Amino acid sequence: MRLKVGLLGGGSWGTTVASLVSRNAPITLWARDAETVAGINRDHANHKYLPGIRLPAALRATGDMAEAVAGADVLVMAVPSHSFRGVLEEARDHLRPWVPVISLTKGLELSSGKRMTELIEEVLPGHPVGVLTGPNLAREIMAGQAAASVLSMEDEIVVRALQPLFHSGLFRVYTNTDLLGCELGGVLKNIIAIAVGMGDGLGAGDNTRAGLMTRGLAEITRLGVAMGGRPETFAGLTGMGDLIATCTSPLSRNRHVGVELGKGRPIDAIIAGMNMVAEGVKSAPTVMALADRHGIAMPIARDVFDVTQGRRTALDVFRGLLKSSVGDEAHPG
Repeated sequence: MRLKVGLLGGGSWGTTVASLVSRNAPITLWARDAETVAGINRDHANHKYLPGIRLPAALRATGDMAEAVAGADVLVMAVPSHSFRGVLEEARDHLRPWVPVISLTKGLELSSGKRMTELIEEVLPGHPVGVLTGPNLAREIMAGQAAASVLSMEDEIVVRALQPLFHSGLFRVYTNTDLLGCELGGVLKNIIAIAVGMGDGLGAGDNTRAGLMTRGLAEITRLGVAMGGRPETFAGLTGMGDLIATCTSPLSRNRHVGVELGKGRPIDAIIAGMNMVAEGVKSAPTVMALADRHGIAMPIARDVFDVTQGRRTALDVFRGLLKSSVGDEAHPG
């Protein structure tokens, strides 16, 4: 018996994952936007988020939550962090018991600081939870370029059973049971990507970018390990791999925000000009609260937090970098 999949969210990444899964299993994508639903069903296209890309004919969309969720053997969550809880609560009335719920969202809930899998466990107790995460830029994958991702769940048997749903052609899916580490890597790299983008916007060179990425990965790993993640996870696809893609690609939303900040544009104007969410901006306050709670020094993340809050400019931050004291690379003060 083939598993049936419901996917909630009609953005670029949700549509991409739904397209991949449609090769392996029947899938119904739910989107709140009626035009998105009509475009997928009528034109096999998501005109708003993936213009010019043809979607598989097997992919169906609906605006009816019950239609997407009630018959699902697996539920995939592809909505931004700020609406994640609300959509979960809508889905709860239609979801059968014990159905695994997989998050694609690389963010934290602003009010509680919780990871998306923690929200799933809170709103839908008893459902196995997981994440699909890695260095995955939607437009490249839809263009047929090779990519690798990680499906992470704490139960090795369940994660291996679900792996074939997502593994598709040149989209290679690995498994990892370090759920917290995999999920945090996806959240934290967004903030470092904003820092790298700020440097690029100010005209900094490749040496600056390499330094920021390497020191940024050290910050990510310190906090992740303090919270219970495994160190090797942050050296893998969901840590270093995702960091490289997000910090260097012109397709990266978070890097784009940083570039525009580096050019001196105010954060509100940058966000207003985007039709997709840059999760790093939303996550920065919560990440700083986590760093303070665990006593972890994250100077790059703190600089990004200050700039996105309007407390300092990108230029101020980079001037400060040149003046800051340096210590032992392996044991930062």
